[in-house]
Amino acid sequence: MKYAKIGGQAVMEGVMMRGERSVATAVRDGNGNIVVESKRLPQTAPWWKKVPILRGALNFFMMLVEGMKILMRSAEVYGEEEPSEFEKKLAKSFKINLFDVVLWVGVILGVGLSLFLFIMLPQFIMSGVQAIFNWYPHAVVTNIIMGLLRLAIFLGYIVLASLVKDVKRVFEYHGAEHKVITCYEEDLPLTVENVKKMSKEHDRCGTTFMFIVMAVSIIFFTVLGALGLDGDMWVRIGLRILLLPVVAGISYEILKFLAKFDNALVRILKAPGLFLQKFTTKEPDESMIEVSIKAFETAMAMDKDPSVPEVKFNIDKSLSLYKIDMINKLRRVKGANAESESEWILSDVLGATRSEVKLIDKISEENIAKCEEIIARRLKGEPLQYIYGKQDFYGITVKCDKRALIPRFETEYLVDIAVKELDSEKKVLDLCTGTGAIGISVAKATGAKVSVSDISSEALSLAKENAKMNEVDIEFIHSDLFYEITDKYDMIISNPPYISEKDMKKLSPDVKAEPAIALFGGKSGLDFYKRIIADAPKFLNKEGRIYLEVGLGQAETVGTYLEESFKAIEILKDLDGVERIVRATVR
Repeated sequence: MKYAKIGGQAVMEGVMMRGERSVATAVRDGNGNIVVESKRLPQTAPWWKKVPILRGALNFFMMLVEGMKILMRSAEVYGEEEPSEFEKKLAKSFKINLFDVVLWVGVILGVGLSLFLFIMLPQFIMSGVQAIFNWYPHAVVTNIIMGLLRLAIFLGYIVLASLVKDVKRVFEYHGAEHKVITCYEEDLPLTVENVKKMSKEHDRCGTTFMFIVMAVSIIFFTVLGALGLDGDMWVRIGLRILLLPVVAGISYEILKFLAKFDNALVRILKAPGLFLQKFTTKEPDESMIEVSIKAFETAMAMDKDPSVPEVKFNIDKSLSLYKIDMINKLRRVKGANAESESEWILSDVLGATRSEVKLIDKISEENIAKCEEIIARRLKGEPLQYIYGKQDFYGITVKCDKRALIPRFETEYLVDIAVKELDSEKKVLDLCTGTGAIGISVAKATGAKVSVSDISSEALSLAKENAKMNEVDIEFIHSDLFYEITDKYDMIISNPPYISEKDMKKLSPDVKAEPAIALFGGKSGLDFYKRIIADAPKFLNKEGRIYLEVGLGQAETVGTYLEESFKAIEILKDLDGVERIVRATVR
């Protein structure tokens, strides 16, 4: 007879099988198909795995948490209902992931219910009997009676739970799990017909562990009582809760020891656990056996062959709830418009427009993973435009990377008012072009003869790529403002660096990720305006115009710089009411 190094757990409409190197969960989804999720386990055991008793106590808690995760994971295969408004408000207000909350609430409630049923309730019953009948037997007798009470409560709990349809099906999958493992150990082919003939009880089941825990607790606390270490009811309850990890640890070591032998004495010791399994396992149908076989064979294949890939359930989740989670995360990015960025990310990942995204109810875990990769980069301060490598600007799309400043929405207003004065006969110079967005947009919209200039050769190379991508023919000049300019123009447009030394220190991480040469405008932020305005008249035709984008609070000062050589000076406000553009006509 073979020994299977694979153990299992029944889950909602499926079975989890855990091997030496992997774990696989097979579930039958709402369409009747068997779907599988598998992953490889860490091969380096933590130090506590070698410490007797401690390993049992920690394994007990970790398996409780892991079991709850797998149960919830299997339930999700059917798809979750659209969250209620209360759930949405809870996630939005407290910035929490509801799945994590449900998981931990489930663990806490599970532990709390177990403590109440198997520790507190027997104490309450025993104390009540003692008070009513004035009967106070020896501590040994008291602990034996409470142990039997625990066993009776455990059996009652299982019987009542099995009346619930979903729980009954879990017990049936539990039987399927045992049958498949037994069939493998009997060295028979894993077919439905062979598995059906096997016993639904197995001597290495967790139910046996539960019985050992109850038996050890009876002996353990009987000894404490005999030594006079028990006090009143609340002291006894406190001791049992406090020493539960020790009891679990000892029970784990006993279970491991019994697994090494197969003789008459060991079978007698295992018999009560096998008896309890008559309540925790039910006869499965053929479809359940098929699911259990699939989980077992997947775990076994992964254990044998390291090249077998991991797979995941592709579960659809509520898009509205996930979007709240996205916004909560993106709000941690200083200066980010979390709502807008979440829509941009979803639009790109789902391949839909922003308006179409609002009509979508579900998002797959595969697409959630793509969103999370982008969010992780944003949280490190990387601009979204650099992540995607593009930005929409005035009806065109330009490539964006660290070679140049990201074109802003406000700058579209600069282009919008400039193109109204241009036609195909006009000549335009775009100073400090960066990505080339301004010059390319102007050329595309008007057909004007456009030259673009920048001191950065890297920025200029990006502008050339963008001009080619947008199919416009413009001139590129590598120049520090007007140093290499020789022609005259009807219009000069510029969005120069205008961040002051003081404000540079206050910039958000994502803005600091952009090239400083495109941001820093000197100590006051006005250095480039002084230089541009001083030389611009020499490069403008008669009645030539200059358009300058300015920073917050700079418009009036820039206007005064223009007074000496320019006329018809105007300060224009953008759509937000901010003084954003200064334009003037050369004298």
